[in-house]
Amino acid sequence: MNILDGGEGGGQLVRTALALSAVTGEPFRMRHVRRARANPGLQAQHCAAIEAVAAVCNAETGGVEVGSESFTFEPNEDIDEDADPADQGVLGGSVSVEVGTAGSVPLVFDALLPVAVALDESFTARLEGGTDAKWAPPFDYFRRVKLPVLQEHGLDADVTLNRRGFYPRGGGKATLTVEPSTLDAFDVTERGERESLTAYSVAEESESEDDVAERQAEPAPDAADVETEYVEADCSGSALVLAAEYEHSTAGFAELGEMGVEPETVGENAVERFEAFEDGDAAVDEYLADQLLPFVALAGGEVRAPEVTSHVETCIDLLAEFGYDVTVEDEGDTVLLSA
Repeated sequence: MNILDGGEGGGQLVRTALALSAVTGEPFRMRHVRRARANPGLQAQHCAAIEAVAAVCNAETGGVEVGSESFTFEPNEDIDEDADPADQGVLGGSVSVEVGTAGSVPLVFDALLPVAVALDESFTARLEGGTDAKWAPPFDYFRRVKLPVLQEHGLDADVTLNRRGFYPRGGGKATLTVEPSTLDAFDVTERGERESLTAYSVAEESESEDDVAERQAEPAPDAADVETEYVEADCSGSALVLAAEYEHSTAGFAELGEMGVEPETVGENAVERFEAFEDGDAAVDEYLADQLLPFVALAGGEVRAPEVTSHVETCIDLLAEFGYDVTVEDEGDTVLLSA
């Protein structure tokens, strides 16, 4: 059993380890889970991710409860560890999981997407929790930025939003369907000319009285298309995603509305990060860079990122534990991630 140390990172290490274990058939035990965080140990969304990935590959788990700083994950023992990952025999099927309160639904989906390379049949996950939650990418970032990039590289997956769920009450519902997929090698080193820019602004329906969705999108550049929406949800909340599509890549800049923060400020923060990105030469934004790493490791290729974040560093170390080598080449104002 692979013994992993989760003390230097957060939930990303849990999600990535789950996906790689399902793909390779290699069991693991993770110790010191999220030890450096203010609330160490597994939280509800991490337990939900473990439950969902375990359902894909018929895994046995131990120590999975909120607050636990150590857990084990053992995929179906019938998987041939010497076989090619695409022939591992991960089952597929379906699962329904309540993430709990506003635990992030998109982050649980993140743990499932890489398993596509090893599926025998389609897999459907129906989740309930936070679609737009703190410390996680909003649903529209997952749907409008990350998923399209992966689909362009061979991932056969689709997502449906059934109901929004904002922090802190959640109650959102979404469904992810993943088909057996063969990924293409990544070549995301140049972004090319910008082809479109869209501001997706959403707010709970009671906030329409204050024009929250429109005010969030107001700071968007003149070139941006604006899509605003008011939705039913269990509590008030809002989110803005500024999605930029280029000739060869996509980047996103997301902000959540917060109590005491003017909607215009939410939009200004997203625009500020978008403008900083356009002033550089990276092909993807910093958050997408670390989320693409497991796929680059599995499929090979290169991605140009703005910088090496702590998430990138810890993810590269974890990938090495499963035998995947990702290198980082500093190229001045950007870094090249290669496998």
